[in-house]
Amino acid sequence: MYKAPKSPLGAAAITRPAAPPARRLIGYARVSTEDQATDAQVDELRAAGCQTIHQEHGSGASRARPVLARLMREIGPGDVLVVVRLDRLARSVSHLLAVIEDLESRRAHFRSLRDPIDTSTPQGMFSLQVLGAVAQLERALIAERTKAGMKAARARGRISGNPGLRERRPEAIRAISAARQKVYVGDLIASASNWLPIVRRLRPRQSWDDVVRVLNQRGQSWTIERLRRAVRRLVAERMAEPELLARSPRRPPEDRLMTLVAGIAIADPDLSLREIAAQLETMRERPPRGGRKWAASSVKSLLDRARRLGLAAPDPAPEP
Repeated sequence: MYKAPKSPLGAAAITRPAAPPARRLIGYARVSTEDQATDAQVDELRAAGCQTIHQEHGSGASRARPVLARLMREIGPGDVLVVVRLDRLARSVSHLLAVIEDLESRRAHFRSLRDPIDTSTPQGMFSLQVLGAVAQLERALIAERTKAGMKAARARGRISGNPGLRERRPEAIRAISAARQKVYVGDLIASASNWLPIVRRLRPRQSWDDVVRVLNQRGQSWTIERLRRAVRRLVAERMAEPELLARSPRRPPEDRLMTLVAGIAIADPDLSLREIAAQLETMRERPPRGGRKWAASSVKSLLDRARRLGLAAPDPAPEP
């Protein structure tokens, strides 16, 4: 009986690689008012293969979309956000580009069924670059028209601005205040994925001062009052937990350093001990034994203690 010769490379040489996992298609449907139905969009998204579909009612001019904000927090690497048309997702080209940039940072993709946009393909990325160039041209043209209009108004003796505000009318002041608050909340929701997860990991164990310093070490620019106001507003909008505003406990200096080191490690688990030490020196934190320079061993001692108390994730087990 004939037997096939064995491969000189062994069984591993003829083992086929496992197929990559199928990408998860996540649909997003939006209509402007409660009276409109998303049924047509849902049917089209489901026909395109979306098993999970998020539905939202909200104006296209507003960035305050809690359903979209929650979706963006939960989307993972390899996932594809799918919409029927671009205007269902973004209020402007710049808003669309910001959402896609956020998706790219999460290694996720975007697809519009009725537009030539699919960031998982070279053709789709080219179309996206064209949109970016159009958005830049649009901003330049708007700025140019605005300057020309203001110059023409001054030549005719007109004063630019809102007449109601110049005359201090209460209804005009209230309208402007409400509009600013709406923009403020929209911007908070749009940016929350960049800072709110870190606040959730650190508060209320860490003081506001320590949280601000951890955030600013990651390239952001917060003050204590701005951050507290932002968190209070998201709590009022039911986008954050009230426990974040609780008073942080008073701790001995070494306990504070321990929780600070744990907070830095939780905010960025990929940091090495030396990188955490460098952050502490930049934050002008003094080591427990005095001096200004942090040793990796001092960081490890505080981190090990935090892990024993359950304040930080345990060290991953070494691979066999």
